[in-house]
Amino acid sequence: MFGYYLDIALRSLRRNPVLTALMVLAIGLGIGASMTMITVLHVMTDDPMPRRSGQLFYPHLNPLPLDYRQSGDGPDPSDNLTWPDAVALLKAHRAERQAAMAGAELLLRPGRPGTRPFNIHGRYATADFFAMFGVQFAQGQGWTAADDDARAHVVVLGNTLSRKLFGGADGIGQSVRLGEHDFRVVGVVGDWQPQPVFYTDAAANRFGEADQFFLPLSTAVDLKLDVNGNFSSWGEDQADTRMVSASTTWLQFWVQLRDPAQVAAYHQFMVDYSAQQNALGRFQRPPTDAKLYGLMAWLGHQDLVPNDVRLQLWLALGFLLVCMTNIVALLLAKFLRRSGEISVRRALGARRRDIFLQLGIESAVIGLAGGVLGLLIAQLGLWSVRHRPDDYAQLAQMDVSMLLGTFVLAIAASVLAGLLPAWRACRVAPALQLKTL
Repeated sequence: MFGYYLDIALRSLRRNPVLTALMVLAIGLGIGASMTMITVLHVMTDDPMPRRSGQLFYPHLNPLPLDYRQSGDGPDPSDNLTWPDAVALLKAHRAERQAAMAGAELLLRPGRPGTRPFNIHGRYATADFFAMFGVQFAQGQGWTAADDDARAHVVVLGNTLSRKLFGGADGIGQSVRLGEHDFRVVGVVGDWQPQPVFYTDAAANRFGEADQFFLPLSTAVDLKLDVNGNFSSWGEDQADTRMVSASTTWLQFWVQLRDPAQVAAYHQFMVDYSAQQNALGRFQRPPTDAKLYGLMAWLGHQDLVPNDVRLQLWLALGFLLVCMTNIVALLLAKFLRRSGEISVRRALGARRRDIFLQLGIESAVIGLAGGVLGLLIAQLGLWSVRHRPDDYAQLAQMDVSMLLGTFVLAIAASVLAGLLPAWRACRVAPALQLKTL
């Protein structure tokens, strides 16, 4: 029966090509606009570590004084940790893995004659960073906890930077000059670029390029290297002691916990630690302010989606609703104009549900054609997004789920739009129509 209904639907659509084209265009425009913004929202809120996100957590302590007043609309300083708090959490070893980190930007001085120095961005981190986040290495490996303790002058390079410096040669053991210091290359990261960059500072670019180098955090503190991120102080410390001050937040911290029991135990540890610091007079806020965010909950807390993207999404969905309203009117006119044909079929024994199914298939065919057009319009819309200066623009690409979602949304929208016209056409009294034939 499906093939029969499909044949009737195609004959009906060919009978009124102009009306069919208008309906396909309407659904295509609505779907194209909607899927453009849905895809943008999808890439901005996608899980950057789908196999590990359930085990990654961000401890949130609040060392800010009660009278602290944040100026402007910048990131919350309490989203980062102070050096003493990060060191205390590291030494406690209450998680399977834990890593403190901060953004970096240093001047790289190539050893080749005639090559000018250039700035590169990277990350200071502790040794567990690589194993906890599942970083794959093209060459070598990361440094060890012993290197952290020894403040070793070692570096892990990104694959792109390694090729730029050494070509196709093995970079392990080579020396790289960053700032005013030389570092020995111990590893080269392979193809590892989670998006969004969940582990970075809230003030940093969440959708940018991968880090180009990694240095031990203890070495960066020992050498007083430049930090690229939200450096917030509320004390009166001197500039040369701010990195290790108890009144300066600048470090991000992640832990790996494998099951709910470990999560509950770590959260209790944080509450107890906050209570201890409260008793010492460092923390002024209640210990219950300590929180433990899962990876996706942390990204939600950071509110990565700009307000203009949300507004554009609602406008696109509103446009789709307008298109669906127009399709309802067009289908209603089309179906009611076929009342005589429907009445003859009813008189020959067709049931109402048979007529309803036939008209529903016709609506679905319109949706499928509109989905093809909508896909082309969405690709054009995403192409225009990629030419915008926003940091997330280059990620605006359709994956398989969005590709299938385009057709599902198009067919669902057209079938929903056809429900009322199909129901109204099924309610036509055959006897009244047959008298006019």
